[in-house]
Amino acid sequence: MAGLFNLRRYGASIARHHLLTGGSTRRRPPLHANVFGRALHTSTVLDRVISFHLSDIGEGIREVTVKEWYVKVGDVVEQFDNLCEVQSDKASVTITSRYDGKIVKLHHNVDEIALVGKPLLDFDVEEQEEDDSSSSSSDSSSSSDEESTSSVETGGQVPTGKVLATPAVRRIAMENKVDLSKVPATGRNGRVLKGDVLEYLQVIPKGTVKPHPSLVSQAGKEQRKPEPSASIDLKQAETIVPLKGIAKAMVRSMTDALKIPHFAYCDEVDVTKLVEVRSQLKEEAARQSIKLTYMPFFLKAASNALLQYPILNSSFDESAESVIYKTYHNISVAMQTPQGLVVPNVKNVEQKSILQIANDLNALQERGAKGALTPNDFANGTFALSNIGIIGGTYTHPVVITPQVAIGGLGKTRVLPRFDDAGQVVPAHIMVVSWTADHRVIDGVTMASFSNLWKQYLENPNLLMLGAK
Repeated sequence: MAGLFNLRRYGASIARHHLLTGGSTRRRPPLHANVFGRALHTSTVLDRVISFHLSDIGEGIREVTVKEWYVKVGDVVEQFDNLCEVQSDKASVTITSRYDGKIVKLHHNVDEIALVGKPLLDFDVEEQEEDDSSSSSSDSSSSSDEESTSSVETGGQVPTGKVLATPAVRRIAMENKVDLSKVPATGRNGRVLKGDVLEYLQVIPKGTVKPHPSLVSQAGKEQRKPEPSASIDLKQAETIVPLKGIAKAMVRSMTDALKIPHFAYCDEVDVTKLVEVRSQLKEEAARQSIKLTYMPFFLKAASNALLQYPILNSSFDESAESVIYKTYHNISVAMQTPQGLVVPNVKNVEQKSILQIANDLNALQERGAKGALTPNDFANGTFALSNIGIIGGTYTHPVVITPQVAIGGLGKTRVLPRFDDAGQVVPAHIMVVSWTADHRVIDGVTMASFSNLWKQYLENPNLLMLGAK
């Protein structure tokens, strides 16, 4: 009963707020009168301004682009509420609040650059036990958009629809057994607001919560008929698109990479036996819910060969003129995603079986397709492979990813005529590999020797089954 009373009292507060301001439901009652059961303060409560800094999100990232603000000046937020989404050159990260407080300043507009260690926004918070004057955005979660599935049961069943909502909204829904997928959303990008849930529960009158302006303007666009276009000189028409996110990062990384003196080495590999082995193992992998492609074999063969040629699994410290050898094999794999080309890595390949590598690779590809790769997915890569064959390419000249010293480009496998041991012409599955290496520390003999050993594993894949290291 007390919970219902609190909910109705909060609903009345929301209704009054909207009648007076027509504003967002993200505004809340004063923190010292929180309606969800917090005790009233009997002592003096002092407000103070805290700068919320962007913390280091790894991989040497020094700047990010602000993609979207989930709050505005004047909003009152609770711990773990989403504040904004930022885009680094590798992944999207949703920044969440560490405090209950009121937003008094946003330091950046959408599409502006935010620097690590510098303020993102300022809070007006209650001064209680905290003595430090600033905080960092260390509570962050990776996502291209805060998409979560409501786990609230309604009628004894768990709904499957995906909704956009803050943790506070989901808590209200859970406490009142509301399926968020059935609540009409009025927030930006279809986000379900607290007021939407309260309207659904009939705690506040329908129509109290006004749709986000972007939804109103979009509805207007759909209703308006297109106007006759004026005559345009197509030669004069231009569109300027500023680079940001992954595209902007590629400019920097490729500029740095091409300062390296590259050299290339190519060879062809007869993967006829590998085609047979993969075909035999594919069904067993499927029974374990694992999609088995050729890439896990390529990765494992590379790891085994790197054990014999560890300098290819190193990095070059130019300032100290020294080579740093890595005992772990975090092999980077180039993959295309909706956000662009990214190069996450499979961790500790040297310790894993073919199926374990395949499982990890599948997980990376799933997160990449959703835009949910995390900074850790890119951290500490030691060697790289890029499969251009999946889009039909045969030959390439891949660029070394600094600070790594070598990369391989895998071409499309083609059925071509070759001579067998008896001198007879037979069909063979032939794949071309193009290696590129940092010629400051890698010489041609080392690259060719590594390639020959990698080729031997693939042409005799049973060696991989032995767990050779």
